[in-house]
Amino acid sequence: MTQANEYQPPKVWTTPEESSGRYAGINRPEAGARYEAELPRGEHPLQLYSLATPNGQKVTIMLEELLAAGVTQAEYDAHLIRIMEQEQFSSGFVAINPNSKIPALVDYSEPEPIRVFESGSILLYLAEKFGHFLPTDRAGRTETLNWLFWLQGSAPFVGGGFGHFYAYAPFKQEYPINRYTMETKRLLDVLNRRLAETRFLSGDSYTIADMATWPWFGGLMNDTVYGAATFLNAESYTNVRRWVDEIAARPAVQRGLIVNSVKGEPHEQLHARHKAEDIDAVLKARRQAAE
Repeated sequence: MTQANEYQPPKVWTTPEESSGRYAGINRPEAGARYEAELPRGEHPLQLYSLATPNGQKVTIMLEELLAAGVTQAEYDAHLIRIMEQEQFSSGFVAINPNSKIPALVDYSEPEPIRVFESGSILLYLAEKFGHFLPTDRAGRTETLNWLFWLQGSAPFVGGGFGHFYAYAPFKQEYPINRYTMETKRLLDVLNRRLAETRFLSGDSYTIADMATWPWFGGLMNDTVYGAATFLNAESYTNVRRWVDEIAARPAVQRGLIVNSVKGEPHEQLHARHKAEDIDAVLKARRQAAE
């Protein structure tokens, strides 16, 4: 039995003539480039093309953590990709990531340039290349990758599921909000139970699993994504709160959050990063504004 106004799927789906919502102008059922444009390139071997969303922040946090650990070869240029202006569909970007999603990285330090796309893949690539933030023993490496892939599978439920229907859909609908709220809270509970046992996700060591997971769940806890912390009763996840605060206090994390940022006042943003001093200038401007 169906309700009178219930949506009835057609036999063969076709693209609606009109679509609404925040991302209506971006979403299409076809892949590939929409226009011709080359990407900028800086002087460092590592070239990042991104935006300071949770997925983009994973990688800039990782790069800043590598630099903080003394890995000078991890110096990088970060170029802004404005997804609302559809820059991820340029021919240059699609050549790096056929899936047209940020972030994407090119490593020019190898005999032939290597493209790396998907945020989890970039974290794993950098960890293996530079030998940091990924345990070398089989048990520790496997546990880290368990949680890295847990996040990669979980983030779409938080973002494309809960975040979309709660914050971005053209109108609120009870069923999808309930469906994805339940899953998001279940994921928070998975995280909370794990962090009751260990300091970090894979154990006592801070790894790429934490860097991948923190921007998403830290954003929920700190209300920097979707404005839903109260709705989710986020503060009830006390172990997640402890973990979020500890990682947020890391200077490299604070620096990584600034890169490719477009939110806030002009002095709080950093569209492109080519050297450490670019971030230093933003931090200085923020301190002056707060005085």
